Amino acid sequence: MIMARWFVALTLGAMMTVVMTASPASAAPYAAIVMDMRDGSVMHSRSADRRQHPASLTKMMTLYLTFEAVRNGQLKLDTRVRVSRKAARMTGSRLRLKSGERVTIRDMIRATAIKSANDAAMVLAEAISGSEKAFAQLMTAKARELGMKATTYKNPHGLTRAGHLTTARDQAILARHLFYDYPDYYNVFGRKSDRAAGRRIYTTNRLLGTYRGMEGMKTGYTRAAGYNLVGIAQRGPERVIAVVLGGKSGRTRNREVARLLDLGFKRAKTHVAVVRPGHRSTEVARSPIPRPKPGTPATGFEALMAALSTSAQAATGQPTAVSPYAPLRARQPVPRGGGETATITAMTPEMLGIPQPQEKPFWSVDLGSYRDEAGAVARLAKIAQTPGLALDNAPSSIELGTYRGRPSYQVIFGGLTQKEARAVCAKLVRLCNPVPPRQGG
Repeated sequence: MIMARWFVALTLGAMMTVVMTASPASAAPYAAIVMDMRDGSVMHSRSADRRQHPASLTKMMTLYLTFEAVRNGQLKLDTRVRVSRKAARMTGSRLRLKSGERVTIRDMIRATAIKSANDAAMVLAEAISGSEKAFAQLMTAKARELGMKATTYKNPHGLTRAGHLTTARDQAILARHLFYDYPDYYNVFGRKSDRAAGRRIYTTNRLLGTYRGMEGMKTGYTRAAGYNLVGIAQRGPERVIAVVLGGKSGRTRNREVARLLDLGFKRAKTHVAVVRPGHRSTEVARSPIPRPKPGTPATGFEALMAALSTSAQAATGQPTAVSPYAPLRARQPVPRGGGETATITAMTPEMLGIPQPQEKPFWSVDLGSYRDEAGAVARLAKIAQTPGLALDNAPSSIELGTYRGRPSYQVIFGGLTQKEARAVCAKLVRLCNPVPPRQGG
């Protein structure tokens, strides 16, 4: 009898040891980095360049490409798209969308950023590239363009797949790009709850509302990845990014990110020259844009790319490869580190001869000018997060000018009616001026 009990206990102990040893979550390696948002300087790192599973941090790139598609006119926020059978069958965190259901891009952005819904991420991927595989290739190409040297994507949601890997450093780089490239969308990462596709959704980021200055970003978990988190917080002029990969639990991960943010604020300098994250050129021959079958008329993005290529060839007399990532609207000169000025030129649809609808004259709101770009971006992001302003559809911009011989950054929200512009400034009271349409258009 004693021998039997000893044997059972020994067997159970061995089985528990095997289960604990084989648990990928407990074996996920730890990596971390702390970065100053303003110039990208690293204030702490540990195994920051080791390639690991990103889990749902993947959705940061899915959202980056979605914001890009909206800005370029490929999609609109209120565009309704059909949920595919593949998207409806997604597992893990999800909205439980039904095959054939029609949903808006706006709702899928919210569900992906706030709830980390896998089915919503798949809907966005298929809306942009037509298939999961094509979108994953686009994600990897964009990662290289943004300077994420060690990241390879295999899907838009982050469920574990061989070769789907990133680093803590690359995720911090991506966080900076989301902040600087799309500040008008940055607020979605800081919402505790919202509605999407008729459902109330809640954030997966428990540091929102519990850590002072926490603005948000993205969580992630799979057994292979462990508990991951990219957190961004702001106090005074400092804004810090902390990335943790391979946390042992959600609670310990959150505590570690809070500790690293505290470390970042202690080490961050009060005054830092802003250095925007850069982009690298990408040739169309290397970019994974799906090609239409022979005889199929080009539409949407493919037609626009064909127009770009034709226009470039007409201008130079030579066949020209055009990057699919070339911005479709001209941008203002942007000061770089060292006081130099870099001018980014881009072809607009008007330059390409693409017919454009006649726009009605719109009002805008001027939210003040700032001496440095980081302050302007922070102001834009904060206003976009303010509830009750109804600025979700209002295009925003930071316009570069001069004031007393020094660079000045003006924060503008446009596309408003006179009533809407006055209502926004009535609620903000300070540093807000309604601006009527310019004469002559």
